[in-house]
Amino acid sequence: MPALAETPEAPARRAWRVGLGDAGPLAFAGIVANGGSVLVTLVLARMLVVHDYGALNQLVGVFFVVSTPGSAVLVGVVRRVSRWPGTTEDVGTWGAAVHRRGALALLLFAAMVVVAGAQVARLLGRQDPIGFDAVAIAGGVWVLLCVDRGLLQAHRDYRTLSGNLLVEGGARTVCMIGFGAAGLGVAGVAAGVLVAELCTALHARIVARRAWRERPEPTTVPVQPARAVATEAVRRWTGAWHRPRCFGSDRVVRRDVAAAVGALAAIAVLQNIDVIVMGREAPRVAGAYAAVSVSSKALVFVAMVVAGYLLPEAAISWREGRHALRQLSVALSVLAVPAVLLVGVAAALPRLFLSTAFSARYVSAAGAFLPLALAMVCLSATVMVTMYLLGVGDRRFVRLLAGAAVLATVAVVLAHGSARATALCDLGVQAALLGAAVGELARVHRRLPRSARGG
Repeated sequence: MPALAETPEAPARRAWRVGLGDAGPLAFAGIVANGGSVLVTLVLARMLVVHDYGALNQLVGVFFVVSTPGSAVLVGVVRRVSRWPGTTEDVGTWGAAVHRRGALALLLFAAMVVVAGAQVARLLGRQDPIGFDAVAIAGGVWVLLCVDRGLLQAHRDYRTLSGNLLVEGGARTVCMIGFGAAGLGVAGVAAGVLVAELCTALHARIVARRAWRERPEPTTVPVQPARAVATEAVRRWTGAWHRPRCFGSDRVVRRDVAAAVGALAAIAVLQNIDVIVMGREAPRVAGAYAAVSVSSKALVFVAMVVAGYLLPEAAISWREGRHALRQLSVALSVLAVPAVLLVGVAAALPRLFLSTAFSARYVSAAGAFLPLALAMVCLSATVMVTMYLLGVGDRRFVRLLAGAAVLATVAVVLAHGSARATALCDLGVQAALLGAAVGELARVHRRLPRSARGG
């Protein structure tokens, strides 16, 4: 069986229905998961004192920093499987070997966190290292989780992937609020993040292993001595380091992962630099601007989730000599629904929305809502195009993203702490970047044969 063989092309209308059926559940899961995050934010804001809530946000930032390489790992797994030679029977074995290698690396990372956690926590102004240890290890678990999510994406098992996203959102909501309500404070809430990620990673490992299992397991297992079982377990775990066609043995994939790290780091800067600069330039306005920012930037998280459908589709189609512009159109169509809703609220009801969702104290930055919402619509579309380009192996666009990140930093600094000016500067950079992304997409598309362009 050829690797990831494509079924014959369906008629265009049916293909659109299939695409929406694949991308729709991911978008729904992303919106529900983000809704759970908003619920957790509102509940914990009332449950914790102001100082502890600020400390929790600091720890959440640590989680996102540590977990940043996970999305790059996901890109590497999808690219590796889409380029798999021969048959797919060994993909599950390869995935298990990569997962064991990642689990061993996670154990080493967790040990280093426990050893150095107290010192790092003091640098962050925290006297109790437990919270830092918990969220840092949780970030490492999320990176390992991305191996299995990449396997699910490469298998095009989008409904199961959506279920895993819902498991993560539900586990975080229950564990973080439950541990906080138990009076365990910031450290307890951070431990809730770790428990939630462990549950999500376990679920992902089970469903990814089931998705790629080609041969049925024997119904009867011969009884072995305990020593033989232990020896076999040690052999399998240590064998992960022997590089049996493993993740790091493919130079192309290593370059893809490096490009993905650069691209996703630049996107993180483009998404958050305005809030960071506002916090430094105008601390009194930063809180109101943060309310506008949280409302607008939820769209970017939805885009990253929907890109879980686009990435494997682009990688597999490109390997077969075809483009995936239809899949890109489907993903953008799914994203358009929350984008139109966001822009509509920002244009028609900015002050009412902010005062209702947050409080009247946060309406002073309402003038920045519409331009920032438009900026995040542009960034979300750029995220889609970026994941498409990463899927087809284009690395040139990473330089444009890095340049845009530098330009955005300079632009928002020149706004001198004005909320509306900051949002307008951000909008200008994001719109220009989207134009560059469309240009790069056209350039890459011209590399395909004429017959493939029409496909």
